Amino acid sequence: MPLTFHWFLPTQGDSRGIVGGGHGADVVASAWRTREPTLDYLAQIAGAAERLGFEGVLTPTGAWCEDAWLTTAMLAGSTRRLKFLVAFRPGLLSPTLAAQMAATYQRLSGGRLLLNVVTGGESAEQRQHGDFLDKDARYARTDEFLQVVERLWRGETVDFRGEHVTVEGARLAKAPDPLPPVYFGGSSPAALDVASRRVQTYLTWGEPPGAVADKIDRVSALAAKRGRTLDYGVRLHVISRDTEEEAWAQAQRLLDGLAPDTVGQVQHHLAMSESEGQRRMLELHGGSAADLEIHPNLWAGVGLARGGAGTALVGSHAQVADLIEEYHRAGATEFVLSGYPHLEEAYWFGEGVLPLLRERGLWEHPEGGEESAAPHVPFAVSAPATS
Repeated sequence: MPLTFHWFLPTQGDSRGIVGGGHGADVVASAWRTREPTLDYLAQIAGAAERLGFEGVLTPTGAWCEDAWLTTAMLAGSTRRLKFLVAFRPGLLSPTLAAQMAATYQRLSGGRLLLNVVTGGESAEQRQHGDFLDKDARYARTDEFLQVVERLWRGETVDFRGEHVTVEGARLAKAPDPLPPVYFGGSSPAALDVASRRVQTYLTWGEPPGAVADKIDRVSALAAKRGRTLDYGVRLHVISRDTEEEAWAQAQRLLDGLAPDTVGQVQHHLAMSESEGQRRMLELHGGSAADLEIHPNLWAGVGLARGGAGTALVGSHAQVADLIEEYHRAGATEFVLSGYPHLEEAYWFGEGVLPLLRERGLWEHPEGGEESAAPHVPFAVSAPATS
């Protein structure tokens, strides 16, 4: 199966350094000037992702970034085929409204919506929105929410009375066509159970390939008991360069741009996170800048300043392609990538790595054709021999 790649829209702002925070930590930027998430700048990123061959772009969700539904709807008109992986929290709107919003989005965008269901890992942040359920109850609500959405999309009139979700006579004037695929992440037992029941693609943050394989095996086994099969994706950052030395120099540059007090502040807040996935991310580096290469060409430095996905593929274009193949052997077929800054790093990966994966038979440009997958500029061109 050809691999699918998505990029990331930094709706919290972008920078030449790491933009940290999230998962209970305040958003912070490195020493470099931050780029505001204006519509013009986000459109540049979306346009680059489309040209380079990314299938879609992920948007985050939370009070610390721009709203994902509104931002991506405004960007749909500046792109042709790019899909938008819209992150949203099911506890903050009714399932009937969410199903209607998705149906409208599909019709008006030409079927370019992907849905990333975020249950919400931090109770304090949820309470800001008026949600006072605990973590396990939030996952139970997500399961009920998705049950109602599924039935509405099948054209049913829904009466549903659950522990957390109740609707009566709910229906849609028109179901979405096509149905938007549902993506979902989470590492706790409750999260894996919901994934096995309700979603099409399970996403995990970029732990080493062996740990990702173990997690995929667990979800696959749960889904098989229910007669289902899922697709699997990995959320990672990337630093890909012509040479390994250049890539690691850029990783060090990002690290050098983080003030020690910033790292300490972020780590303090992340240590209080209720998220099992965040706990696993923290274990990869332990809050220390020593030994950040936790697997060949897998770097945990981003997680020193950023909640959520905290690891990066770092190396030459060939080394990054090799590590992607390793994740593919672990069971992943989709990759949601990002890098600082997002505009430039999209080109480094799209022009350096994707052509290699095409040559290996692992990727095809969504628009097809050899020319569309070719790099726009030469990389690592050898200097002519001199006598």
